[in-house]
Amino acid sequence: MLLLDIGNTNLRWSRATAEGLSQPELVRHGGAIPLDLLACWEVLEPPSRMLVSNVGGGEVGESLCRVARAYWGIEPEFVCSRASWRGLRTVYVDPSRLGVDRWLALVEAHASGARPALIVDAGTAVTFDLMLGDGRHLGGLILPGVEMMRNSLLAGTQIPRIQSEPSGEPWAADTGTAVAAGSVQAVAALTDRLFERLAVEAGSDPRLLLTGGDADRIQDALSRPCERVPDLVLRGLMRIAQGDE
Repeated sequence: MLLLDIGNTNLRWSRATAEGLSQPELVRHGGAIPLDLLACWEVLEPPSRMLVSNVGGGEVGESLCRVARAYWGIEPEFVCSRASWRGLRTVYVDPSRLGVDRWLALVEAHASGARPALIVDAGTAVTFDLMLGDGRHLGGLILPGVEMMRNSLLAGTQIPRIQSEPSGEPWAADTGTAVAAGSVQAVAALTDRLFERLAVEAGSDPRLLLTGGDADRIQDALSRPCERVPDLVLRGLMRIAQGDE
């Protein structure tokens, strides 16, 4: 099978075999299937199925359909969020309002260990989802991503655009680094706060799962250990595929 996680900016994909998932590949999609990805897929063994998580919009989904039909004569299967799945139960009254990438991350977190979990997906937006050990999804929060926070601040002020990254110090001694550090620390601080709240709610420390393109930036600012799972959504897709067999 071919598994695809299409985000707002990036497309992450992997092949699923009897041995498990291949090393995931990452490309920027720009609303379509990039030429370098097409070249890579031309030499792939034809997949039997293609399962897709798509929050990147209809254009990239339609482009994927055309490619799958032309290359392999198959139709992509676009997964949708569900109210429940094998013990996982979302708090959302309308499950379709829960991003499918968030739902698949919950699927994998629940299937891989019956423990409370805080899932942080740091991408174009940063999503936070909280789940108890019995599979009850408590809900979540969404923030602008690191780059979006920085860009919105610079667009609405006279602060000059300076390319900078946090220095590792708790605060900055120049404006560029202050903007860079503030965006990262905002995500890290909310992560720590939600972790503490979930620990009280669950009665034990939860797992902290971190994924997304900005996971490296966020991890260094966290005050507690986390599990880095770059292919968390792809693993969720694999669970769904296995459950359908």
